[in-house]
Amino acid sequence: MRGLFWVVTLFGVAVAVALGARLNDGYLLLVVPPWRVEISLNLFIVALLVLFTAFYAAMRVTSATFGLPKRVRAYRARRQRDQAGLVFQDAVRLLFEGRFGQAMKKASEAHGAGTAPGLSALIAARAAQRMREPEKQQYWLEHAKTDDPRTEAATLMLDAEMANEERRFSDALDALGRLQGKQGRHIAALRLELRARQGSGDWDGVLKLVRQLAKRDALPPEVVVEIRTQAHLANIGKRRGDQGQLVVYLRGLPEEERGRRVSLAAAKALTALHVEGEAQKLIEASLDKAGSDTWQSELAAIYGRLSGGDQTARIAKAEGWLLRHPDDAVLLLALGRMCQRQRLWGKAQSYLEASLSVRATQEAHLALARLLDELDKADEANKHYRASAQLNAS
Repeated sequence: MRGLFWVVTLFGVAVAVALGARLNDGYLLLVVPPWRVEISLNLFIVALLVLFTAFYAAMRVTSATFGLPKRVRAYRARRQRDQAGLVFQDAVRLLFEGRFGQAMKKASEAHGAGTAPGLSALIAARAAQRMREPEKQQYWLEHAKTDDPRTEAATLMLDAEMANEERRFSDALDALGRLQGKQGRHIAALRLELRARQGSGDWDGVLKLVRQLAKRDALPPEVVVEIRTQAHLANIGKRRGDQGQLVVYLRGLPEEERGRRVSLAAAKALTALHVEGEAQKLIEASLDKAGSDTWQSELAAIYGRLSGGDQTARIAKAEGWLLRHPDDAVLLLALGRMCQRQRLWGKAQSYLEASLSVRATQEAHLALARLLDELDKADEANKHYRASAQLNAS
């Protein structure tokens, strides 16, 4: 439709020009003594248009001729840039393919051609690190820092990641510290810092970071639980020799972070330091809220070994747990031991025999044998001593 419109328009213009020329009777007189030229005005206009067109064409040809070297240079530069861009793409592809030697070579070519010099240097540094060439790795990292200021944050992130992989955790923390000073910390940086602090044994820092990441939903819940558990176990282990520090740490432990393994480690550490009052509170708090799937027989066993304090109250507490877990052999053994310390011989014997009926263990046989010794029932005691020895031998 548009083409038809232009054709009609051209025909209209041609008709208008023809009619105008036909009606134009003017002429042009040129006098250059001794010559005199007289031509029609229409012919002069046509000649003038032809002359202008020829002059314009000549100028364009001249300009194109003299500008040819510049256009050739621009074409070559554009072609080199395009080729360098393809080389850079090859470097990225080869890095992800795991062909690190070729990736470093292509990245070096792209860097030399000036194509994204900062990113090219980062690719070369990563490839060198994968090839275990630390000198080249450091060389390209330095180039990445100086060649393009825009890649400074990316350089620090890559530096920290590679330091973590090489177990240079202090270097990783240093790089992340510089990143934080310039641009703050985002989730990826927090994850790198978490790994570095785990590797360096800074478990208080680990707890702080994992809580931040948990608030941002940056880690799966099961991973958060496992990392917190590892941190608390390590901190409890570091404080096993200092009663004051251990008690203060455990009192400040959030309720939601007292998992099964943490509670058990804390109870063992407290009893090893003879802080039985704190151990009793911790075990009672854990087992009172424990359901059938979170019940810990190991805590009940430790509870049964606590010697100080109000044994009668402990027996009552344990008997309350027994109502919910009547078939727990460890809890029955613990009750038997507590009743034996209180000289409740009949109840102690009943609980120990009940424990053996649920599951025969060396500890239960030995505890019952000692009880029977105290009751001057040597024959029955010897029977359980032998049973204990057989279980030990097996």
